[in-house]
Amino acid sequence: MKKTIVIVDDHVLIAKALEGIIDNFKEFEVIYVAENGKDLIQKFENNSKIPDIILLDISMPIMDGFETVLWLKENHPNIKVMALSMQGDDKSVIKMIKNGAKGYLLKNTHPKDLETALTKLNNDGFFYPEWASKIIFSNMNNEEQISNIRISDREKEFLKYTVTELSYKEIADKMCCSPRTVESYRDQLCDKLDLKTRVGLAVFAIKNGFAES
Repeated sequence: MKKTIVIVDDHVLIAKALEGIIDNFKEFEVIYVAENGKDLIQKFENNSKIPDIILLDISMPIMDGFETVLWLKENHPNIKVMALSMQGDDKSVIKMIKNGAKGYLLKNTHPKDLETALTKLNNDGFFYPEWASKIIFSNMNNEEQISNIRISDREKEFLKYTVTELSYKEIADKMCCSPRTVESYRDQLCDKLDLKTRVGLAVFAIKNGFAES
């Protein structure tokens, strides 16, 4: 069964063109388009199908992408949100991620790269291209204090793998444990370090030397 996608973009021609591209992907299908965040909420309230993934523009009238992704995080946290915008500046990227976006792409992305990004977002729960990852890393300048935080050897091993492209299942294979155990390492570390995403764990691992262990 194909994963369902909703496009939220006030530019109708762009949205329709994007819909046509995605409907040619083997694993994904667009189920409807919304013009802005308010339009999306109204569709949800009118019992429209809740999608697996939302491709979300940022600059929209009435309710923009920043507000919309925050609403989605609070009301539909299981939906994976990919920002798809012309805006690639540091401020927009960081704000969208802090508000809950699990991925970020520019609208000039090649269709094959879009399909790859959607696949990784669906399988891994996030996707940030190299340019966006650099913005994230450079803007996380606060030094984490770990002297009073106990991190087990297995959690350290897990941290090493967070900087790779391995899925959680593949990490479980490497660590000779179940995917559920790996998820428990992730959840425990996020709780200890007050982090929300794998990207945050990867940044922590790099800055504190666990990626090199």
